[in-house]
Amino acid sequence: MKAFIASVVASAVFLALPAAQAADNDLAALEKAARSEGQVNSVGMPDSWANWKDTWNDINSKYGLKHSDTDMSSAQELAKFDAEKENASADIGDVGAAFGPIAVAKGVAQPYKPTHWDQIPAWAKDKEGNWALAYTGTIAFLVDKQQVKDVPHSWADLKKGKYVITIGDVGVAAQAANGVLAANYALGGDEKNLKPALNFFAELAKQGRLGVTDPVIANIEKGEVQMAVLWDFNGLNYRDQIDKNRYEIVIPSDGSVTSGYTTIINKYAKHPNAAKLAREYIFSDAGQINLAKGYARPIRAEHLTLPADVQAKLLPQSEYKNARPIKDQAAWDKSSKMLPRLWQENVIINMQQ
Repeated sequence: MKAFIASVVASAVFLALPAAQAADNDLAALEKAARSEGQVNSVGMPDSWANWKDTWNDINSKYGLKHSDTDMSSAQELAKFDAEKENASADIGDVGAAFGPIAVAKGVAQPYKPTHWDQIPAWAKDKEGNWALAYTGTIAFLVDKQQVKDVPHSWADLKKGKYVITIGDVGVAAQAANGVLAANYALGGDEKNLKPALNFFAELAKQGRLGVTDPVIANIEKGEVQMAVLWDFNGLNYRDQIDKNRYEIVIPSDGSVTSGYTTIINKYAKHPNAAKLAREYIFSDAGQINLAKGYARPIRAEHLTLPADVQAKLLPQSEYKNARPIKDQAAWDKSSKMLPRLWQENVIINMQQ
């Protein structure tokens, strides 16, 4: 009975706050408000991606929040927020960096600056707090050595093989779009001019060597993927889960891109405080180390000491010498919006012949 009365009193206090949301800078109030909501529903944050599993388990045991996730691509997440509006079924999602500004433009994000805001580099966050990258990845190759005997170490090497290269759905998945940009860097292009990569993948399509199924662990485990273009953290994770000796993870030596992912708190979230608390935890030391356990590079890496066993999971830094972050973000924001159409017109068309 005491617990019930305390709960009612607590609820009354939080309902008195503007828009029934706790003040962002008052963590104690935020935690109580989140606990009163009792759950947080995510999209695009499955257990197998960047070790979200440990973070959701921690949030459940630490704050008593129940959790459910529906996996989907970055574009699908924002479309869902926009379509459902006040009937929101999701509170928070994880989207590729290029989708942060898109979420703001669509009006589906709400801001929250976590405690460690100042330790997030300026290039990796929106000054209003609508989005902030929690971790980065670099585009890599996952190679099934049972099916591919001569392991490629560069985009140039891919031209020499006969195996199928699986990239996924470039129109909707941030991972796949960044795969195109990584190839473009290696082939002499930039964020504005995607022609080199489009020509490269068009040639693979003509040869019947381009796979557009999703390079997820289930497809890889079944042997349906000979070689995939994906984030390093996914490649390393899938390799270790299936068979460490069967797969090789390579950062292409002639060029790659390093980018990241940001949480978007749904403007229409039914559990906004739980979503904010989830973001708060993701940027805490424990949340950042969880991401590193999932092979991702935490955005606060310079301010953390990773446990030795976690550090050992990551590829050596020397592998990344020709990987670089996006130089002209505005140009890439523009190009990535046009990419689905360009991909259809220049690449997919060649798969239908």
